[in-house]
Amino acid sequence: MAHILVLFAHPAFEKSRIHARLINHIKHVQGVTFHDLYEAYPDFDINVKREQYLLTLHDIIIWQHPFYWYNAPALVKQWLDLVLEHGWAYGAKGRALAGKKVFNAISTGGTQAAYSKTGRNRFTITELLAPFDQTAHLCHMTYMPPFVVQGTHKLQTADIELHGLQYAQLLTALAHDRISFDEWKNVTYLNELVPIPQPIQS
Repeated sequence: MAHILVLFAHPAFEKSRIHARLINHIKHVQGVTFHDLYEAYPDFDINVKREQYLLTLHDIIIWQHPFYWYNAPALVKQWLDLVLEHGWAYGAKGRALAGKKVFNAISTGGTQAAYSKTGRNRFTITELLAPFDQTAHLCHMTYMPPFVVQGTHKLQTADIELHGLQYAQLLTALAHDRISFDEWKNVTYLNELVPIPQPIQS
């Protein structure tokens, strides 16, 4: 079984509709460790050694966060700057994360159409996440497609619940090595590998 570390960052979690439900569905998935960065480090004083130790214990790392201004919340940047040290995560002798998988699990107010060449945001989600992809590459990790919940402003509670179930099913499949390289390499979003559950018709 693969061990999954969810590095969660939301500076206004008390206002969250989407991530609160996603987390509710994954907290009890076997093999998943949930780590709330803003709860652990409200003053941004990151315990680097603790974070590095957590990373070594897991096979799959997830950066879960709302997509703020085409990027992650500030604490994620702080985490990247401090935790992924030269000589540990990258560089001639930095191989601590080699072979691990990593991806982003994000939410966006805009729809998938808005994140396209012809959409209002002009770039795709994949293009905007390129810095994370390159960070993973530099650290000898395998960067996977993201899990994305889009058009969040228009989602109803029932829709959000279905996305939560989908996310839990994805993490369960990853933990049990049920998704092959060939499968995830050919999708834009990991969502495509786990069809969203259909509501039960009464």
